[in-house]
Order: sequence, then C-alpha cells, then structure tokens
Amino acid sequence: MKVFKFGGASVKDAAGVRNVAGVLKHFALDDLLIVVSAMGKTTNALEEVVWAYADGRDALAKVAELEQQHFAVLREVAPEDAGARTALEDQFHALRSQLKQPVSLDVDHYYDQFVAFGELWSTIIVSAYLNAAGIGNKWVDARTIITTDDRHRAANVKWEMLEYNCEKYLPSFDHLPHRIVTQGFIGRTEDGDTTTLGREGSDFSAAIFAYALDAESVTIWKDVPGMFNADPKRFPNTRLLEHISYKEAIELSYFGASVIHPRTLQPLQRKHIPLYVRSFIDLSAPGSTISEATDHDTLIPSFIVKPNQLLVSITPRDLSFIVEENLGGIFKLFARRNVRIDLMQNSAVAFTVAIEDTPRSRALIEELRNEYEVLYNEGCELLTVRHFDEPTLSQLTEGKRILIEQRSRATARYVTKAK
Repeated sequence: MKVFKFGGASVKDAAGVRNVAGVLKHFALDDLLIVVSAMGKTTNALEEVVWAYADGRDALAKVAELEQQHFAVLREVAPEDAGARTALEDQFHALRSQLKQPVSLDVDHYYDQFVAFGELWSTIIVSAYLNAAGIGNKWVDARTIITTDDRHRAANVKWEMLEYNCEKYLPSFDHLPHRIVTQGFIGRTEDGDTTTLGREGSDFSAAIFAYALDAESVTIWKDVPGMFNADPKRFPNTRLLEHISYKEAIELSYFGASVIHPRTLQPLQRKHIPLYVRSFIDLSAPGSTISEATDHDTLIPSFIVKPNQLLVSITPRDLSFIVEENLGGIFKLFARRNVRIDLMQNSAVAFTVAIEDTPRSRALIEELRNEYEVLYNEGCELLTVRHFDEPTLSQLTEGKRILIEQRSRATARYVTKAK
C-alpha cells in the first residue's frame, strides 16, 4: 500500500480533480490510500462561517456560495453520480442544521465541526470522479480511523486505537488494486465529536494512515517540484533539496518551512517509511526524498522567513527574577490559548518570545498583563538559517534591524524589523 496526499491546490476546481486521476493512472497496479484536502480556499471560507456563527451573524449566504461551488464541480466531473449528489446534499444539510443551534460551547469546538466539512465535500467529489473515470475506489470517513483526544484545533492522535479501527472500518475489496479515498486534517473523539489536527494537517493524516497500514511510502503531491532550501516565490536562485533526512526535515518544518506539516515526519520515522514530495504538474520532475539517510543534510544552507511576528517581552512587575515558577505559569497560559512560541529568550528579569500576530496572541498579551508588565514589537520577521555561512547571513539580514540573534552549531535565528 502506498499513501498519496493531494492538497487543496491540486483539487481547487474540476480541472484539478481530473488531474488527480491523471496522476493515479501512472500507478495503475498499486494499492493506494488517497488523502485529499478541502478544495482551494474552502477552509478559509469555512473559517468565516465559524466566526460569523460565533458572533451571532448570518453565515448561510457563505454556505450557499460554497454549496454552489461544490455542486458545480460535481456536475462537471461526475454528473450522473446520484449517490455522490445525495451525499453532498446531506453534508450541506447537516452543516445548516448545526448553524441553527444556539452557541453553547467554546468556539474551537465549533471550528472543528464546521471546518471539517471541507474535506468531506472534496472527497465525495474526487471519489465520484475517479469511479467515473474507471479508477475504482471506496470512500472512507477518516474520523472512523483516526481517534483523538478532545483538544480541538490541534488534537492528539490515540495511536493505540489505529490498528483496531483499520480492521473494523476499512473496506474489503473483491479485486486488485485496492483504492481508498479519505480525508486529511480530521479525526474524532471516542465520544463522537469531530476534531482537527491543526491547520494544514492533511500531511499529518497521510503519515498517520501510513503508520497504521505499514505503508510502503507516502507521496505528497504539490504544485512545486519538491522541497527547496528557501521559498522560491520569495528568493531567487533557490535549490532543490533532493535528499534529506527525517531529522533535517523535522527541523525545517518546525522552524516554519511550509511544504510539510511539522508533525508529519515522526510517525514515518518510527516505521522507516520514506516520504516523497513530488509535483502533480510535472510528473517527470525528480522531487525530494526524505528518509533516514543523512548524507546530504549539510550541503546546502536552508533559510525560512516567518513574517507577521510579535516580539513580546514579559517582565514581573516587581522586577524579581524570572525563574522556573514564573515560566511554568507563563507556559500554561500559552498552552491554554493555543499560541505557539516560535523563539524564546530569557534574561534575569524578562522572558521574550516571538509569536505569530493573531487574535489569539493579542488576547494572550492582555491576559499576561494581569500579572506582568508586557511590551511588544509588531511587524517583525523571524529568520531561521540551517547550516549557515557568513555570506548567507549577511545577505539575508542586510538592511534590517536585528532585535534578537541566536546561534547554535547548525542554526542561526534572527528576529528582525525593517529599518
């Protein structure tokens, strides 16, 4: 069994859905589990539905727009599939029914319930088209396989339940090859509540399925030829990372490289399952291979820029030392608000962090001010350079004001602001 993952950009419209079939025809004899994300910008649109619902505003117009878009694609790619049409109708009916209920729970709970529909809609359409195109497959609800805790928007997988769930809920097949279409990003608690695995979590879903099935490999199909040492849309003369290790890929994704979700590599590493990043636009491109081999890790400096950062300094009001007791309470607040620390540094009387500038982060700052003096710089960038050399660092920091600099043997990190 091989696991393929197709992101939202690959199924953004009818042409994209058809292209998925074109890719799969090159693997006509392989058993495949195909993980599919929500179409295009659907997740962003469903987030608007969540915020409108939480604020007591009408969200039905946005739902109607999404319904029109999805049915238009279904009519174009599988117009005669009455079962898919009914399944899609049922899904939109379920969303509308939920929107009619009064708000009584935390907004993160509703976020998971509503945003998960995007993956369900897209996979209904993709599965229908593949069957119509002669690529027989069975649709599976990923929530029956991936059981999680109840940490909404960043749920933790209950790994010990995967084998049982696969045996109970994965379909049987009468003939080869076996083809399963399922969703990324979503799971379910033992109580039946839908959860999500974190934004862009479909990569992680692919790794979870690969782990559960002892898959031969995972391939993430992207609109880029593989992993690069920097964002090719932002920097000229970037270089393809043809071979890197799990460890290096985990470091890059942790620091903010957007090609792979940070949690994807760990389950693959545990079972020595290689990960390939390939282009669905150019199947002849070699792509990137991520495996245990470390031979190529230090050959090319890699750099990651995270914009829209807040540099926040937290100081006790009485100027007492920042010690473990303070830090424990501060970390608990960050965890409760689900705010990720991208960089941290402490002195005798101040704890300083770089975090993404979001409404959650702003709310956290206000909560911290109940006990601490809190100052912050906005409009910052966080630059991370793996396997740095001095010419690269000089080039990347030229014309910027450096607020924080940190270096280890392999990594240099800067919080900068335009001069």
